[in-house]
Amino acid sequence: MKATQYEGNKTFSVLEKEIEAPGKGEVQIKVAYVGVCGTDVHIYHGMMDKRVNIPETIGHEMSGVINAIGEDVSGYAVGDKIVVRPLDDRKVKPSDKGFNHICEELKFIGIDSPGAMQEYWNVPAFTLHKLKADTDLKLAALIEPLSVATHDVRLSGLKAGETAVVLGGGPIGLLVAMVAKQTGANVIISEVNEKRIAKAKAMGLNAVNPITNNLVEYVKEQTEGRLADVVFEVAGVQPALDIMTEIAGIRGRILMVAIHGEKKPIDLFKFFWKELKLIGARVYEKEDYEKSIDLITKNELPFEDMITDVQPLSNIQQVFENIDNNPDGMKVLMDCTL
Repeated sequence: MKATQYEGNKTFSVLEKEIEAPGKGEVQIKVAYVGVCGTDVHIYHGMMDKRVNIPETIGHEMSGVINAIGEDVSGYAVGDKIVVRPLDDRKVKPSDKGFNHICEELKFIGIDSPGAMQEYWNVPAFTLHKLKADTDLKLAALIEPLSVATHDVRLSGLKAGETAVVLGGGPIGLLVAMVAKQTGANVIISEVNEKRIAKAKAMGLNAVNPITNNLVEYVKEQTEGRLADVVFEVAGVQPALDIMTEIAGIRGRILMVAIHGEKKPIDLFKFFWKELKLIGARVYEKEDYEKSIDLITKNELPFEDMITDVQPLSNIQQVFENIDNNPDGMKVLMDCTL
């Protein structure tokens, strides 16, 4: 089979290797599509070299079909369409309080262990979610990032009629905005890239550039002065941290979606003054995956517009180089069948 490997130093290789039979408790997946996410780009840039076991096959936003089944696996059949929830949460402790998705010894499949950017992939059966037979596997590759969004919106407690501001109009920001709008909320996206603003507007979303517009005043106008009930910080930059407490209204909730690897200043006085809440959000839980599968199955949201390019697995090096040179792109899929 064809497989890819991250070799370090911004380099991927494509190689032929033997197909391994699935082990006990595993299934073998014929991978269809794998999305390239921000974490994969961080790996490409060497930012996770201390964590990734180089050389390694990466990738976790995927869809595929079961090709073979190992011992002690039930409930699945060869030919089933599936996606993988890439969390190995088997080493749980009482201190994890039952929240296995963020347990202390959580391992992320596709980062801490081999991932999906190969033709055939063996994974533990407990990571699988079954899809309906008529599910579009190209759209199904969006289920993992969409589950990040459904998790974020669920934790926010966003309700119909409330106003949500999404800071950042990249792939996750757009997915958060779509899920938030689907709840019946009024949604505003704040984004500085004009092409991404145009993309959001083309998808029926309200997007504004905070460089050319006063975001606080804009949110006030949209809410009759009440400001935002929920703010999703997805941008991961200091200006977003500076503005999030300004645009949140009284008893507003701020969801920290972006990953900040270092301590950053935020305006704690605003938390006191307006009784704000700051909520952390990390990956997803089983119910978030099921929600995302339902959304993809119904296909009532503009998911197809999220996919800006599809490339064969053999083009992996060029794909990552192009992502670096194209900040306007959204979601690139690797076609593992070519």
